[in-house]
Amino acid sequence: MAGSDEGGQSGATNRPMAPEQSRAARGLLGWSEADLARKVGLDERLVRDFEAGYGDPPAGQIEALRSALASAGAVFTDLPSPGVRLDARGQGEGTRLQDLTTENDR
Repeated sequence: MAGSDEGGQSGATNRPMAPEQSRAARGLLGWSEADLARKVGLDERLVRDFEAGYGDPPAGQIEALRSALASAGAVFTDLPSPGVRLDARGQGEGTRLQDLTTENDR
């Protein structure tokens, strides 16, 4: 579980990043699990387990992952449902949907 939803829908919230958002952001940026882990200084296993929904990493580690992705141009959305897109001013288009494969995770 990645955080709690105790705050309800209060509008401008900074909810924890969902595992699916992390994986989508990496895909958009063309980053592997190892790339993200290296940028944050965490173990690749933490990224892999978090994105697979295993364990419950500390919120600070999830925020570090989110921050690294956001710094590279990922914009996280929560309403109407959790999502991610690249900032129009980002560093490029990332990986196009048709180019996403399991190889992008390596």
